[in-house]
Amino acid sequence: MTKRILVVEDTEDNRQILRDVLNDAGFDLIEAGDGEEGVRMAAEFLPDLVLMDIQLPVVDGYEATRRIKADPALRHIPVIAVTSYALSQDEKKALAVGCSGYVAKPFSPRALLAKIREFLP
Repeated sequence: MTKRILVVEDTEDNRQILRDVLNDAGFDLIEAGDGEEGVRMAAEFLPDLVLMDIQLPVVDGYEATRRIKADPALRHIPVIAVTSYALSQDEKKALAVGCSGYVAKPFSPRALLAKIREFLP
């Protein structure tokens, strides 16, 4: 069964990179351009995993993750922060709001896929 990943990313170039990497790896993709849309799409499509940018319009990735984790129907879904916020306190903050993992941009496709496979074997 193909695993479905929700990509919450506001930059089209970054979405295209993720689209290429994830499609090549055989994942089914859903995309959202802001945090509010990401929360809505998580509830609608119940993805197997969420890749969450942090710096997003409307609702940032921290708040979007909090909302996903506050919903009993969604809280089981792993959320991996994929962000240009690359300081150690940024990773701690992402994990504190409920992210299961953290990948700093720019990322290597191999490192991203390895992190995803920690949650989707």
